[in-house]
Order: sequence, then C-alpha cells, then structure tokens
Amino acid sequence: MPTYTQIGSAVTVGALGAASIDFTSIPSTYTDLKIVVSPRSSAVASLEDMYIRFNGSTASVYTSRNIRGNGASTSSASSSGTSVYVATIPATTNTASTFSNVEIYIPNYTSTTAKSFSVDMVQESNGTTAWSGLIAGLWNPAVQAAITSISLFPDTNFSQYSTAYLYGVSNA
Repeated sequence: MPTYTQIGSAVTVGALGAASIDFTSIPSTYTDLKIVVSPRSSAVASLEDMYIRFNGSTASVYTSRNIRGNGASTSSASSSGTSVYVATIPATTNTASTFSNVEIYIPNYTSTTAKSFSVDMVQESNGTTAWSGLIAGLWNPAVQAAITSISLFPDTNFSQYSTAYLYGVSNA
C-alpha cells in the first residue's frame, strides 16, 4: 500500500495573487509524486486554463491528450508545446468563492527517461456546466533528468486562497 508524505509546505496564495505556484528542490527519495491543487484565477473572465511545467523547461517538449465535458458538451484534443494544459479553473466572473479540484500524478519521477503523468480535474461553478476532465501528458526533453521542480500557472494569475500540496509517494 502506498504511503503519502507531504513534501515541504503547502502553498496558499496571498491577497496579491500569484503568477505561479512553484515547488522546488524536490527530493529524489520517493517513487512517485502527487499534486493536489485547489485553484482559482484572478482573470476578468468566467474561466481560465492552468498549465504545468517541469524543471523550468520551456522547450517545446510537452505533449498531451485530454477528454473533458461540462454537462452540455464534450471534447477531446491533443496538444504539444512549452507546457501542458492541466485544468479549467474558475475566474472572477464565475460564481464567487468556487475553486477547481485538480490531482496530478507523476510516476517514476526520478528516472532519466521521458516522464508521463495523469490529471483528474473538476472545475466548480455551482452551475450545470462545470468542466471535468482527464488528461494524459508526457514531458520528453532532449536531456533526460529527474524532476526536481514543478511550476503550475494560469494564463493570468492565481487568486487569493488558491492552494497546492505536493506529496511524495513511497512503495507505489
């Protein structure tokens, strides 16, 4: 049975918001990583997308496949680029005080091969058309390395009270 250990401090965004939530100096003492995020955006919009990046890599070495639905429609898409979409999150014109729920699982993060990861996300809006989705992603840089840092970021900024937790998973 896997054991989950919170790595470092939980991140809670303060009153001024934040452009990103970053986990750095990730130890290599676990088999897998799990990130649990409750994000909201400060964008003047209803919804915004959130992305992930590993080890500060901004090269176009990320690919993903996602499926999602919102109660009224469904979609699927493939993408590649300098980061990977991991969630749809509520923004300032959406229902007040609602946050998405996002879980990101990264197996074998210390290997020196391409890193796969999976995402389960639900965007809350207290309405009938909140998004939910599943994403499969891959980070495949030219120089393979263990994951030592992770950045999560929306197009604009995270709003106050957005939170993120990073867990090390042992014996997964």
